[in-house]
Amino acid sequence: MISRTIHRARRNKQNILQSLTTFVAFLLFSSSYAQNNQPTAPQPVKTGYADVNGLHMYYEIYGQGEPLILMHGGFGSTSMFAPIMSTLSQKRQVIAIDLQAHGRTADIDRPMTFDALSDDVVALIKFLKLTKADIMGYSIGGGVALYTVIKHPEVVRKAVIVSAPFKRKGEYPDLLAQQDQMGPQAAEFLKQIPIYPMYAKIAPKPEDWPRLVTKLAQLIQKDYDWSADVKNIKTPLLLVCGDADLFPPSHAAEFYTLLGGGLKDAGWDGKARPQCQLAILPNTTHYTIFANPALASVANQFLDMK
Repeated sequence: MISRTIHRARRNKQNILQSLTTFVAFLLFSSSYAQNNQPTAPQPVKTGYADVNGLHMYYEIYGQGEPLILMHGGFGSTSMFAPIMSTLSQKRQVIAIDLQAHGRTADIDRPMTFDALSDDVVALIKFLKLTKADIMGYSIGGGVALYTVIKHPEVVRKAVIVSAPFKRKGEYPDLLAQQDQMGPQAAEFLKQIPIYPMYAKIAPKPEDWPRLVTKLAQLIQKDYDWSADVKNIKTPLLLVCGDADLFPPSHAAEFYTLLGGGLKDAGWDGKARPQCQLAILPNTTHYTIFANPALASVANQFLDMK
């Protein structure tokens, strides 16, 4: 009986670790891939902190022109878009930020929710004395960007939503099951993941790693469905995903349809096309899309359109 119990405990632990490993691969971008196999980002023209909503939020500014606020994925930081930053900032001012508890932005005593993170983005726009800004977010950052459009459309000119669903159950069921394995008990194990050394290097309080893991787990495990809100969006959106993303292309098509796209032929002159756009990048996964040059290309094209 004792040996069976020990064997069962070991097997359960192994299953949890396997799930967590897959979960991290799903959620995180590969920092080593981005840093070692792609061009490095240009140097920012300015770095600083904005005191917003009790948060000491870190940001970096690249280039000049119309403002674009850039939001990373879970466990990421401003550096995650390094491979495409030169292209994004050629004709615009890109403001890359570290969200609550990420990168150089310390955690504070509040839950991590899309509502709160969205309010931080709006407060940053006001802090920088901008009337409106374009916003672009990947994964968790894409969820923040979408919620910002829903809740605060008055401060957003255009938005690029990268590899982010409009409802939790849009993702593949096996991925949702792996996310549900996430919790504070995973913090020590996740130190083995390549992203952790970067976090430990730049975080104001590296000992807050378990707080980040716990709060991010709570964020992604909470069910949501923004279908009704998406139908009412008037802000021009570009939806971008990979053809092998964390949700099927059919979910991206459903998202696009909710925005008024794909309902009729645009006409020979294109005048009947919707204001929102959809791009599905070939040979692209959730884990490579942030570094794909095609992402910068379609984003620039969309943002430049009058």
